[in-house]
Order: sequence, then C-alpha cells, then structure tokens
Amino acid sequence: MKKSSAVTSQPSLYLFLLLLLPLQAQPSEDLIDIVCRETPFCDLCEASLRPLTPSPSDPKSLASAMANVVLGNMTDHLGYIQSLIRHSHDPAAERALAQCAELYRPVVRFNIPQAIEAMQRGEFGFATYVLGDAEKQTDSCQKRINSTMADDENSVALTARNQLVKNLCDVAISVIKSLMNGR
Repeated sequence: MKKSSAVTSQPSLYLFLLLLLPLQAQPSEDLIDIVCRETPFCDLCEASLRPLTPSPSDPKSLASAMANVVLGNMTDHLGYIQSLIRHSHDPAAERALAQCAELYRPVVRFNIPQAIEAMQRGEFGFATYVLGDAEKQTDSCQKRINSTMADDENSVALTARNQLVKNLCDVAISVIKSLMNGR
C-alpha cells in the first residue's frame, strides 16, 4: 500500500511543480525579446534567433545573426530552385526558374556576405540597402513564377519559400534599423 501512495503522489508532485514553474521562472526581457517585438514578424524573428548558439548578446551580433539567417534561407532556396531546374520538363518553367536563380545567385554569393561584413564595420545603412535589394529580387522572382508557373505544382512551394525569404529580409531590416536607433 505504501508503494501505491508513492506512485500516485509522484505525478501529483510533478503537476504541482509544473504549475509553480511559471511563477518561479519569470524571465527578464532579453535583447531578442526587445528587438523582435519591434519587427513586422515577431514570431519569425524569435524562431530564427532563439535556436542560435551562442545566443547573440549585443545588438550588432543580433543583426549579423539575422542577416546570416537570411543568407542561409536564400542559399537553401537557391539550391531548391536549381534542383527544380534539373528536374523540369517544361521549357517555360525552366526559364522562369533559371531567371530566379540568376536573381538569387549574386545576392547569396556576394551581396549578403558583404552586408554582414559591413555590419561588423558599423556600416548599417549599406546592410539595410542590400537586404532591401534581396527582398526586391525575391519579388522579381515571384512575379516570374506567377506569370509562368501559375498552374505548376511547384509554384505553391516556391511562393511559400519566396514569402519566407521576403519576411526574413523584413525582419533583418527591422533589426538593423532598431540597432541604428540605439535600441
């Protein structure tokens, strides 16, 4: 009988501790909370920055980290586009995809890496300009997809990926502007 009461009280103890946990662990706002709250996509900002190890601890490293997230996503998206080109059987779709790849390639290889370097030198205006340009390239790619591949089964995934990159660019620009405003 004693064994039985210990078993039933153990789950009760866990439940009690779980209920107390939010009361005990009132985390103070950190830099990610403060900066992400000012972005147009707060959840996306936090989801992008929270998993990073080590966590960015100052505004400059936070902005660089966000630009690296944009770079990683654009690189992944470019790889996805190149994969679709290799497997495409539709010449019009292949042309649209090749044009998207041509838009993304210099942004991934040169522009965003230069923006990250510029941020480390304190040249935040240049970084903002480059990320804004990356967002425009995403829009241009999406227009090509919409006009050429509207009925293609891959257009939904491409649109979602383009939208993600565009939103990440918006977040990165907001983070940089927050840094420029001294937050």
